[in-house]
Amino acid sequence: MEVNANLSHSANWILQVQRPDGAIPWLERGIFDPWNHTESAMALAVAGHLDAARAAYAHLCDIQRADGALPGECGASVPMDAQNRYLVAEKARPLIDTNFTAYCALGVWHLYQLSGDRSDLERFAPLVEAAMGFVLAHQSEHGEIAWRACDPGEALADVDALRTGNCSIYKSLEAAALIRQTLGRSGADYLEARRRIGVALLQRPARFDRTWAPKSNFAMDWYYPVFCGLLNGQEAREHLLARRGEFIDDGLGCRCVTEQPWTTVAETCELAMALMAIGEDVRAKTLLGWCAPLRDDRGGFAMGWQSEEQIIWPDERPAWTAGAMVLALDAVHQITSAHGVLCGKLSPDDEEAPMSAQG
Repeated sequence: MEVNANLSHSANWILQVQRPDGAIPWLERGIFDPWNHTESAMALAVAGHLDAARAAYAHLCDIQRADGALPGECGASVPMDAQNRYLVAEKARPLIDTNFTAYCALGVWHLYQLSGDRSDLERFAPLVEAAMGFVLAHQSEHGEIAWRACDPGEALADVDALRTGNCSIYKSLEAAALIRQTLGRSGADYLEARRRIGVALLQRPARFDRTWAPKSNFAMDWYYPVFCGLLNGQEAREHLLARRGEFIDDGLGCRCVTEQPWTTVAETCELAMALMAIGEDVRAKTLLGWCAPLRDDRGGFAMGWQSEEQIIWPDERPAWTAGAMVLALDAVHQITSAHGVLCGKLSPDDEEAPMSAQG
């Protein structure tokens, strides 16, 4: 793929999807959640659209609840239309998700790595502080964080914790600590909460996905421990290699789930960034190259390819798919000063980044 052309192509699509109030939904037709919104905002910043990215974070400030939560919708619950080609966006259900809320910290830190403007941290630090207050209120004594807000009368112990979501929060907490440290405050409590998540993920697997069907067939559960920095070095390489044959369709990309011949651009891009985190540069570049046929002339990239039926499916070009492509291009080709933020190195100064996973 031609790197700069694909970066601009993807970022321009996100700009088209972004609304006047700064919100970046999945599609022009709708579906909004704070995680994918932030992913798209980071991509805009990589492409040089810093004001558009700031507008996106300002939108999160505008919608943040008094308890710090960032409301959104559950895109995974959205049905397909009768022809099984398009998402019925208006059917999205409201959702308060801890991982979705936490991710703003990584976005704000990423913005600062690109702008170098301390005022960006000062402006959005209250957003991050309130968000993390909500998230950490959902951490159990065992270390894991419940995936959503409790319903009225529901006990925290009755809400499940998700492995991928906790991996993502693990990384977001590191960014939140770095924001505090840069502003001259201690991030020790965030790092301690992060350490406890790491211990739970590595030593207490039964604490996760207790009430859901087994999720070991999901690609994100496979590569996120590496992507978030929980696993490093040879251990991370062995972890990814052990199941490569289950998830990778050579020449196509990474499957979303093992049992479906459906390779998706976002998962392929995230896996490429996970590979970059452990020095597998050649494999990462190869994966991105396989995504080239899914570039859409109308803007962005198709969500995925169904190889059994030989069709693009669904016929959607989410803003977050374009966002994942931009961030992967930056990570693999080291285009900006923030190229390492999503693949293991949050700060250009190694000594500033508290990357120890266990303790």
